[in-house]
Amino acid sequence: MKIPKYQLKSTEKLSTFEFVSEGPKGFIEKRIQFTLINREEVYNLAFGDKDLSSGEIDDLAISNNGDSEKILATVVSAVYAFCDKNPDCWILAIGSTASRTRLYQIGIGKYYQDLTEEFEIYGQFEDNWELFKLGKNYLAFLAKRKN
Repeated sequence: MKIPKYQLKSTEKLSTFEFVSEGPKGFIEKRIQFTLINREEVYNLAFGDKDLSSGEIDDLAISNNGDSEKILATVVSAVYAFCDKNPDCWILAIGSTASRTRLYQIGIGKYYQDLTEEFEIYGQFEDNWELFKLGKNYLAFLAKRKN
């Protein structure tokens, strides 16, 4: 993806990343976190505004800072970095709301060609997982870096 992205700061384990969104609403701190959810190397991808009082992710905040493409590219670059450090991992992405899951799907669809060169991407349809298909609505997404 040849889209400008923000500079990331991360922990040594590359499980948490932070960056600052810049736009008409000012500077908004963002956080990306990868959390192991089972023994099969599946990690949940959490993303959102950083709550400045707790340091936690607010995945319901709506920033509308006019930089969604740049934010998407930044999150994808964090996924690349995390997968470089954890080559056998699977990344699970589910939006905190149905509309956010739809935004993830739009982003995957928009950059499908580039993403599928490097990742296997699956979508959850009802109770089953299948290879991601353009134009089909999914409940969640799983991705694994190709070897």
